[in-house]
Amino acid sequence: MTQSRPNEFIPPSECPVFEPSWEEFADPFGFINKIRPIAENTGICKIRPPPGWQPPFACDVDRLHFTPRIQRLNELEAQTRVKLNFLDQIAKFWELQGCTLKIPHVERKTLDLYVLYKLVKEDGGFDVVCKERRWSQIALKMGFAPGKAVGSHLRAHYERILYPYYLFQKGNSQKPTLNNDTKDKEYKPHDLPQRQSVQPAETCTIARRAKRTKVKGRYRNLIHTLTSLFKLDNNVKEEPIEQQVEGEKAKVRVEQYMCLVCGGGGDEDRLLLCDGCDDSYHTFCLIPPLHDVPKGDWRCPKCLAQECGKPQVAFGFEQAPRDYTLRTFGDMADSFKSDYFNMPVHMVPTELVEKEFWRLVSTIEEDVTVEYGADIASKDFGSGFPVKNGTFKVSPEEEGYLSSGWNLNNMPVLDASVLTHVTADICGMKLPWLYVGMCFSSFCWHIEDHWSYSINYLHWGEPKTWYGVPGYAAEQLEKVMKNLAPELFESQPDLLHQLVTIMNPNVLMGHGVPIYRTNQCAGEFVITFPRAYHSGFNQGFNFAEAVNFCTADWVPLGRQCVEHYRSLNRYCVFSHDEMTCNIAAKADILELELASAVQKDMCAMILEEKMLRERAYKLGVWHSQQVDYDLLPDEERQCAKCRTTCYLSAITCPCSPDQLVCLHHIEDLCSCPVKSYTLNYKYTLAELKPLFQALTARAESYEDWASKVNKILKNKKLIEAEKKTYPETDLLSHLCQVIQNADRCTSMAQQLLNGKRQTRYRSGGGKSQNQLTVEELRSFVNQLYDLPCTIRQAPFLKALLNRVEQFQQESSDLLAEDMPGSSALDGLLDEGASLDVELPQLAVLRQRLEQARWVEAVQEASDQPADLSLDCMRRLIDQGVGLAPHACVERTMARLQELLTVCEHWEEKAHNMLTARPRHSIVTLEAAIQEVDSIPAYLPSCLQLKDCVSRAREWIMEADALQAGGRIPGLAALSELVSRARGIPVMLEPLTRLESLVSEVQAWKESAAKTFLLRNSSHSLLEVLCPRCESGPQKSKSKKAKDVSVPCKKVEVKLDSLFDVEKALSTSKDTASAMATLSDVHQKELESLSMLRTSNESKFQSSPSCLAPTVCLCHTVPAGPMLQCELCRDAYHSGCVPGFKDVQSGLPWLCPLCKHSEKPPLDKVLPLLASLQRIRVRLPEGDALRYVIERTVRWQHKVQQVSPTPHPNGKVSLICSNIIRLKINEHMTLFYLYSFPETKKEPEKLEKNSKRRLEKENIEGQHRDKIKKPKKKKPKMNKERRREEKQTTSPSNSLSDLSYSDDSEEDWSVCSAKQCQQPEGNEVNWVQCDGSCNQWFHQICVGVSAEQAENEDYICVSCSKTLPSQK
Repeated sequence: MTQSRPNEFIPPSECPVFEPSWEEFADPFGFINKIRPIAENTGICKIRPPPGWQPPFACDVDRLHFTPRIQRLNELEAQTRVKLNFLDQIAKFWELQGCTLKIPHVERKTLDLYVLYKLVKEDGGFDVVCKERRWSQIALKMGFAPGKAVGSHLRAHYERILYPYYLFQKGNSQKPTLNNDTKDKEYKPHDLPQRQSVQPAETCTIARRAKRTKVKGRYRNLIHTLTSLFKLDNNVKEEPIEQQVEGEKAKVRVEQYMCLVCGGGGDEDRLLLCDGCDDSYHTFCLIPPLHDVPKGDWRCPKCLAQECGKPQVAFGFEQAPRDYTLRTFGDMADSFKSDYFNMPVHMVPTELVEKEFWRLVSTIEEDVTVEYGADIASKDFGSGFPVKNGTFKVSPEEEGYLSSGWNLNNMPVLDASVLTHVTADICGMKLPWLYVGMCFSSFCWHIEDHWSYSINYLHWGEPKTWYGVPGYAAEQLEKVMKNLAPELFESQPDLLHQLVTIMNPNVLMGHGVPIYRTNQCAGEFVITFPRAYHSGFNQGFNFAEAVNFCTADWVPLGRQCVEHYRSLNRYCVFSHDEMTCNIAAKADILELELASAVQKDMCAMILEEKMLRERAYKLGVWHSQQVDYDLLPDEERQCAKCRTTCYLSAITCPCSPDQLVCLHHIEDLCSCPVKSYTLNYKYTLAELKPLFQALTARAESYEDWASKVNKILKNKKLIEAEKKTYPETDLLSHLCQVIQNADRCTSMAQQLLNGKRQTRYRSGGGKSQNQLTVEELRSFVNQLYDLPCTIRQAPFLKALLNRVEQFQQESSDLLAEDMPGSSALDGLLDEGASLDVELPQLAVLRQRLEQARWVEAVQEASDQPADLSLDCMRRLIDQGVGLAPHACVERTMARLQELLTVCEHWEEKAHNMLTARPRHSIVTLEAAIQEVDSIPAYLPSCLQLKDCVSRAREWIMEADALQAGGRIPGLAALSELVSRARGIPVMLEPLTRLESLVSEVQAWKESAAKTFLLRNSSHSLLEVLCPRCESGPQKSKSKKAKDVSVPCKKVEVKLDSLFDVEKALSTSKDTASAMATLSDVHQKELESLSMLRTSNESKFQSSPSCLAPTVCLCHTVPAGPMLQCELCRDAYHSGCVPGFKDVQSGLPWLCPLCKHSEKPPLDKVLPLLASLQRIRVRLPEGDALRYVIERTVRWQHKVQQVSPTPHPNGKVSLICSNIIRLKINEHMTLFYLYSFPETKKEPEKLEKNSKRRLEKENIEGQHRDKIKKPKKKKPKMNKERRREEKQTTSPSNSLSDLSYSDDSEEDWSVCSAKQCQQPEGNEVNWVQCDGSCNQWFHQICVGVSAEQAENEDYICVSCSKTLPSQK
């Protein structure tokens, strides 16, 4: 049954990492032998050289070029390759039927046809599964969810795609058809056999290492022949032989059109011709019969069997079509990785690359292809390490790298290396190989040739990820892989020796195979131990170098490997027997450990050779001859059966002198009698004996002395070793150490108590430490008590050990708590630090302290929600991510993450609400704020949202108050309110209406500007409508006199400029106050104009100085026809200014400085005022326009009153008429009526203090009700006369009253007394003249009491003078 793979790759455990000291690093094999007990349990280990060991890169980069291998990742994995081979077979089967294979989808994922086929086959086949209704169980086994009727879909797909192939495998000859679903994805065959560029090789030279891409294996047929149904021969049909007579050829041509089943040639329209061999078959003779002639190509049963029965080609790597240099390959590799991960190569995490690699090799839907420059011979392009007499010149300080034992060119040939005694330079074993990798390029599961050690050094580039299996688990790995992918091993028994197959470490670990991993970075070594399977891949562009080496402990494994190769019929890279004999010939100079190991190996070799020769003699091989196999290359002395390299002996036969076999396969040489065979030997058994004795003498003396040392360690044994001059060995060194052990223990114990210890390096953790572990301290204390003498420091060390054990107990108790406090952890850490012993609990305590501090920090931040911002939460989460897993940390992290998610959601929601278009209503925002208030965190956008809602509420209140009770808002307040509303991101319902009002006001101002302003005028509308407010020379005096005359009046507003007037109008509360302001400005205008006229008229009066006055715009003396302005009385040359024709026609003329506006007719202006009243918005221009209209109406009224007789103040009236900006029909009449007669009387001030406001008047304009006017009993004549006067009043006056009824009191709210006392208070009594003027007076100003005003008629002074004449 197929094992399902995990969805995500889980990295295996890390292998040990060692950091040797400089002293340890000086002896490579000594250090490797030291770490071997630890490292060989993981199969691989990593070694970091001491800091500062950085050999120069000596490879000739410009000369290095290579052709890499092409690796398609999903073809590397064993189980994936089995599936691809199966799908290729299915696709080929249907292609021969004229159909295209398409992979169906079930439950939105691609259907695994291979797993479906295997499961149905394991359950008894299609018929059994259908009969017993097991399709639902099949679906469950394939990982589909139950209860979705997937079984019926699987049955349909199996019956449509796989069942015909299954029947074909069983020998059924039916010709099926394949109906594909249009939604299915078409399968493109991988054509693995056609893409193998390297064919299997039969030989291997001694100068080259085994080529891992050259493979050969046995194949099996996928199908059975179809003779059971067709009753044909079992052999595949052969092509006709060309050398036939013409008659036979003609017969063959005739038989080609005869049905091979029935033998008949009739029914030619139903006769099918095979597109492969031109054989003929009737459609009704086939089983089952075909109803119609099939479309497309059609193959007969024999051709189908022939095509599908071809054996599989052994899998190997293709060679890339192009040659690379190191630079061009690096550009390609970096571009591939950055494009694949869409980020710079140095930013891609190694964990991400690792998971992605194992995902890609396990999928059949993604075809990712990479290239790997592997097995590049260093002798051709130079090693990455500098070598003596090489092309790369080293500096004097780098000369030490030339002879370093860690230089991979030196390591295989060191004195302690067994490979030193192999005479040939084996590329890859004795000479390093170079490897240029890119992202995802991989090296598959394999063990080194002859189960030797290997060492790999990464010169530069991105890391290389390794996976290793201990040597003791090698057979377990082989067994698991054969069980999971038996199809591959049936065709290639030595598949694992070809370096072309990988399998997911998680799958192997799931079957009990121990696996370890590591990431090899630049400048680090990785060592693999004997028979340790290893594989891996490159994280990116890098450059590595590797070589093999063998030590004394490898010798017995090497012979075992040769026996294993013989069982697989695999060639050897070198002859193990030849190496053993070469070592034995140098017995006198061998190291004792190597001599002892080789002596045991040679003993086994001689015994086996003796047994084999005796067996050959018994079989009848009596002829023999001595042959010097040293002179023959390895290819000429390989066993024809097992391909083992023969050295001590071999069997040959005269029938084939170039072929030989080893003594294990005498029967497999040839068919000749054994008696004709010849035994060829290198040494006789007698010649081997001296070699063996020399080894024995060298090894046994050492072993005898070693056994004595192990029995008893006394000083006399050291003396014996010195007398017999035993060579320096580890055992002798150990004896010396034992002799000095007591002194050293005493010294070390004293150092421990004093706190002074020598620095040493420990392996496995990757960091140097100078403290004893607890176990080491315990062992040392036990060692002290085991010594045959008393050490006085022992009790003190025992007390230290007791303190350490007590600390460990307290640590265990504290760590058992869910989350202890940081203060308790700090105290315990201080206690542990004072013990000066390496305590593993310290790391856990520090870890727990970080966790406790983080939890406390989170709690503290949560207690102050006002300071708990999003950045603070993210910072706490980032700090917590790096902490070790713990239940309390996970709970706190979950709460914090949940709070952050909620806060981010509401922050984003609040931001979206603030920037939404159209804007949200205030009700929606307040509902959101109610939810936000329950979140204990600082959320800027939410606070901004609250502020916006608060401002919106205030704005709505102000807007409502602005128009409450029928109030008429001012334009300034309205514009300011609208401007503020645009900055509030809330949907404000009154805003649209207010904006409409502002727009209407702007449109009204534009209309008014078109009505009043001259073309290209530089004046503003307000400047034209308002009385002129330029300060005169006596302004301050006049104002001061006015202030003195009215001591009880409030301080007036400064009105010296248009800006002051506009500000006063904008801030006025109602129309009455605005009219009063304009009246003050008008009074100033009259005073200023009067002074200006006096000044201009004085120019023409005789003066003591006979200087001529300067006039006109040109500032010259009068000359020629002159024009005089009716307003300012200044003179102008007729040629300098326009308007001369107006003067001739009798029209009044105004100078350019006095003429500001167009002076439109009153009937054109009144609609403007009415439209402004409909808008119901007060603005300075509107108040000014109203004031102008009221002045105009009053002036007309006065003109009508005085028109019958000349008015004594005609001069002032004319001045007023020119100041008023409106054209009126009576203007010309007034102009001609009053020709400015001289008078001694002071000009009457027509509108002095025209607007006097009552204090404490109502905002709603109800001051008329507060002023109590007496109800006078007037004579009837007066009433009738008053009625007639009202009827004779101009229409403009009535229009003015109707158009602005709210402020009609302006006409009677001004006291007409010449010297008004301007009374103030809550109630002011008035009286109206019953004469012809109908003017109003303060009762106090004219000396009338309230009773008199009520009961008697009142005639003012002016009317009393005119009454006699009227009578």
